[in-house]
Amino acid sequence: MAGATASRKPSLRVERELQRQGHRVLAGMDEVGRGALAGPVSVGVVVIDETCRTAPQGVKDSKLLSHLARERMVPKIERWARAHAVGHASPEEIDAIGIMAALRLAGTRALAALPVTPDLVILDGNHDWLTDPERVGLLGLLDDGTGPATPPVTTMVKADMKCSSVAAASVLAKVERDAIMVQLAAGSPAYSWELNKGYSAPEHLAALEQHGPCEHHRRSWRLPGVVPAQTGPEAAPVGDDEGSSTPPETVEMSVV
Repeated sequence: MAGATASRKPSLRVERELQRQGHRVLAGMDEVGRGALAGPVSVGVVVIDETCRTAPQGVKDSKLLSHLARERMVPKIERWARAHAVGHASPEEIDAIGIMAALRLAGTRALAALPVTPDLVILDGNHDWLTDPERVGLLGLLDDGTGPATPPVTTMVKADMKCSSVAAASVLAKVERDAIMVQLAAGSPAYSWELNKGYSAPEHLAALEQHGPCEHHRRSWRLPGVVPAQTGPEAAPVGDDEGSSTPPETVEMSVV
């Protein structure tokens, strides 16, 4: 499907084409919180099949919706999808295993919470962080023989802006993670997480300089005024994933 013109808003065109290829039960997946300094990283998954008709009107990448619009979209997505779930990995887990493995952990937790196993996962981005190459053998089984590995994955750049299922997954993950950060803010009010959701906003950075990190911060990362517990590419935030960008003109997909 490379070279196809990208839509300016999500649709089910990609999903329908994949279903015509035999992947009848599809899962759109997206992460939230990868670039935050505090709180969990969260992965949403939305499963659709051929019975799931037109996506809810207005569904789009969570970064392009207001807080109120996201909240109102959740019940519509839940009614539309065949199944849905959100998985999380804690700051302690991020510190222990690194952000990429933590993304995988959150994603597998989301998949495990589903009542159905997807035939294929559409993953936002150009890197398959969901499949664990160290545990998957030639037959697609876990190396300990306990059962199937994660479903096959297709990656797509800006899938959250092109695929309704992925956009819907981003909304569920964003709303659930935001609620977690608001709850955490009640116990750690100095960092204003109810406003910045753990990202590197000025008031959050200033509070870190003044008070230092708390138990909900990712201490392995390069926090202001704090010497990181580990070094290397995963010791620093990968960027504020709250931002938005213009989708490219071509669809880039690869199937693993």
